[in-house]
Amino acid sequence: MGLVTKDDGWRLNDKFWKQIESLLPTRKPHPLGCHNPRVPDRDAMNGILFVLRTGCQWNALDVTGICTCSSAYRRFREWTDAGVFEALWRTGLIRYDGLKGIDWSWLSMDGAMTKVPLAGSKKRVRTRRIGASRASNAAC
Repeated sequence: MGLVTKDDGWRLNDKFWKQIESLLPTRKPHPLGCHNPRVPDRDAMNGILFVLRTGCQWNALDVTGICTCSSAYRRFREWTDAGVFEALWRTGLIRYDGLKGIDWSWLSMDGAMTKVPLAGSKKRVRTRRIGASRASNAAC
C-alpha cells in the first residue's frame, strides 16, 4: 500500500464532493470500449489536492496510495482545460462573500499584464569580443 493509509482529515467530505462533482464535465466513452477502468474522480481530486497542499512532485503521489500520479495529472490537465478549478474558485468566492463578505475596496490588481518574450528583445545587439583576438594560436 502507500504512505497515506487512512483519512488524514484533508480528504474531501461527501458534502463538498457533491458540489465539486456537479462542476465536472461529462466523460465521453472510449470509442473501442477496451481500456482499463478509469480511476474514480473523487480519488483523482484527492490526489490533486494532496499535491497542491503539500507541494510534492506528481511522481511522489504514487507512494501515497491515494491515486497514481499519471491519472491525477491527466485529470488535472483535463479539468483545468474544462475550467473546473476556475468555476470552483468563483463558487467559493461567491459563497464566502454571501457568508462573511469580501471587502473589495482594498484589493488591487497587478499592473504587469503582458508576457515577457522568451527570447528577449527582437533587436539583436552584437556582443563585442574581448580578450583573445581572432588570430590563430599556432606558433610561428
